[in-house]
Amino acid sequence: MRIVSLCPSLTELVYDLGRGDALVGRTKFCRHPADRVAAVEKVGGTKNPKIERIVALRPDLVLLNEEENRREDAEALAAAGVPLHVSFPRDADGTAAMVRDIAAALDAPAAGARIAADIEAESARVREVAAVRAASAAPAPRWAYLIWRRPWMAVNGDTFVHALLAQAGGVNVLADLPTRYPEVTAAQLAAASPDLVLLSSEPFPFEERHADELAAETGLPRDRFRLVDGELLSWHGSRTVAGVAYAGRTLGLPV
Repeated sequence: MRIVSLCPSLTELVYDLGRGDALVGRTKFCRHPADRVAAVEKVGGTKNPKIERIVALRPDLVLLNEEENRREDAEALAAAGVPLHVSFPRDADGTAAMVRDIAAALDAPAAGARIAADIEAESARVREVAAVRAASAAPAPRWAYLIWRRPWMAVNGDTFVHALLAQAGGVNVLADLPTRYPEVTAAQLAAASPDLVLLSSEPFPFEERHADELAAETGLPRDRFRLVDGELLSWHGSRTVAGVAYAGRTLGLPV
């Protein structure tokens, strides 16, 4: 089998399913596992893949994600007769189902079943701990999650990040904004007054100086701002096993 992956989290999943030797193409953003993926040919980015080159590689399957990749590229590959697997998990349970489906397509059902079961077990554990906290009448942590600067951009309630943090018992103060990745102002953030402002490592690489900047702009206490690992909170695939627990720890759960 010959596989091309156009989504970084799915590239990592291919290796964790034990099918890395079949990978013949990946995007320039695919960086895990670092010791192996560097040897695989780059076929452009997630938004601008080299369609002709992908077709020339004669893949048996191209892995895409509806959010990461463009519909027109998927349509161009399909028109060229390239078999596609397109996924878009919205939460941890959806990710487990996706893992099983991709594993079946790659003839690695046992590995897929193991990873999916680990995601489901971690999710059940985190939900149980979150329920214990809720039953104790402890207030649910209220959070905002930022992904970009200039303009400031956040996540609403229809995102994978939201789903992981909500599963851990948190409340997204920007959940009701109408777009999935809304632009927000410092004044909006100040008015929402979250307990935690989570600054992601990707797609914008937030640093402590950006937390200082935003604290000054909003007037919120500096200790509410925290840098977080965007890969763990937004990559859907084998990394979700660790991401589920990380979401819980981010919100103060003892998991």
